[in-house]
Amino acid sequence: MKYKQRLGVSMLAMSVLMHTGNVAAESFVAPFGGYAFGTSDFSTVDSTSQAESSVKIAESEHWGVMAGITTPDPGSIYLLYSHQSTEFSIGDNLNQPEITKLDIDYLHLGGALYFPQGKFRPYITTSAGLTQMRPDNGFSNETNFSMSIGGGAEYQFTTNFALFADARGYATFISSSQSLFCNSGNCKWLVDADLMWQGQVSVGAKLTF
Repeated sequence: MKYKQRLGVSMLAMSVLMHTGNVAAESFVAPFGGYAFGTSDFSTVDSTSQAESSVKIAESEHWGVMAGITTPDPGSIYLLYSHQSTEFSIGDNLNQPEITKLDIDYLHLGGALYFPQGKFRPYITTSAGLTQMRPDNGFSNETNFSMSIGGGAEYQFTTNFALFADARGYATFISSSQSLFCNSGNCKWLVDADLMWQGQVSVGAKLTF
């Protein structure tokens, strides 16, 4: 799995270099914030009792930043970091759920293609990278390969300043029946899932220089 992750990121990086070419590029920084929703629930099995349950991740706010360069398409190549502080519960309606805090981070290399209409610039975007989930209460961190696709629009007030809004869907690849959120060296739960889905809507400001 690690080999596939590295191969995918390497191919994306090669595509970045091919698109930038010899054309002079502008740099930009774009902080953003918004709401993360629609996270998948994991079906789980207790490795000791074989009891079935679920892991549910709550919706909450998120924030992040993009930094990158423009391309002549017109478009952009960027590195994205997104952070969400939330919580997850282990259990179902028949059992008392165990609640703990959870941080979810995305670190992605991506690209956007714009369709300018004057100062209004709709765009589509894709990215790939890593998702890290860091629970509290002694549970282990989980890091997996992920990809995203989305769309949005920005409005250029000046050549150096714009506001934007977009929506993205993230798919995090999780090996079926692997251990999830081990506690004190004991991998109590096995997850029965291949993907974790999550949506994000964001607004932000873009500074170009």
